[in-house]
Amino acid sequence: MVQQQATSRWKRQWPLYAMLVPAIICVVIYSYIPLVGSVIAFQDFTPFKGWFGSDWVGLDQFRYAFELPDIWKIIRNTVVISLMKIVAGLFVPILFALLLNEINKMFVKRSIQTLIYLPHFLSWVILGGILIDILSPSEGMVNQLIKWLGFEPVFFLGDNRWFPYILVLTDTWKEFGFSTIVYLAALTGINPALYEAAVIDGAGRIKQTWHITLPGMIPIIVLMATLSLGNVLNAGFDQVFNLYSPQVYESGDVLDTLIYRVGLEDMQYSVATALGLVKSVVSFAFISISYWLAYRLANYRIF
Repeated sequence: MVQQQATSRWKRQWPLYAMLVPAIICVVIYSYIPLVGSVIAFQDFTPFKGWFGSDWVGLDQFRYAFELPDIWKIIRNTVVISLMKIVAGLFVPILFALLLNEINKMFVKRSIQTLIYLPHFLSWVILGGILIDILSPSEGMVNQLIKWLGFEPVFFLGDNRWFPYILVLTDTWKEFGFSTIVYLAALTGINPALYEAAVIDGAGRIKQTWHITLPGMIPIIVLMATLSLGNVLNAGFDQVFNLYSPQVYESGDVLDTLIYRVGLEDMQYSVATALGLVKSVVSFAFISISYWLAYRLANYRIF
């Protein structure tokens, strides 16, 4: 009987499994097979000799990588910028979702929602060029306004004091609209009867938000916060690469940009692979911890 049920279930579901085959093949080709290249981190790799002809050096490349000038400053920049992005990426969408939820006219609400998540679909190559023009110290729109107000212009993309905050601000502007959708979906799951009971008890909008809306959003907030831990070492290569310059290496250089320069510009493939492997292992550890926390705190499981 059990075998017949299993056979019947397989006959019904085999088209669904068949649909997964192309995706699995792509994941194997583009995600798992390239992992073999990680052996470069343990070799004195030379392209003309390849993996089999290059000399094995053990952990020498890792030692050399962590003796690079300013490596610890770069790690600090990566962690600080990432943490600021994570905090801003949680707080701003939550706040905006609460404000957007107060709009009663559906047309206005949908229009605003479309406008705010539109930047998510633009690449940093496009946005980088736009931001460079807008923040230009001579003819940029922002500095024109600053000069009109009687202040000195600011070189936002060339000043170490401003550059990390510009990264966080522009990244939040680009992504918060898309994240707002998640929190708006969480708001739809709150029982309207709770608000009706609160109105009868004399609670205003602020008290309703504090005692009903936010507690109802807590599970998804905890889930998004814990899952974002996996990005602690991902400060956003695309964004930083398109906006930074040698003038702001002190505050804006991150692990991904260092790996790019060491690997592709200096052609030290083994050192770059060693840095990338360390970053991947640490990120994997944080992702594992985040999923464990998501299960413990928000009862979220991927399987």
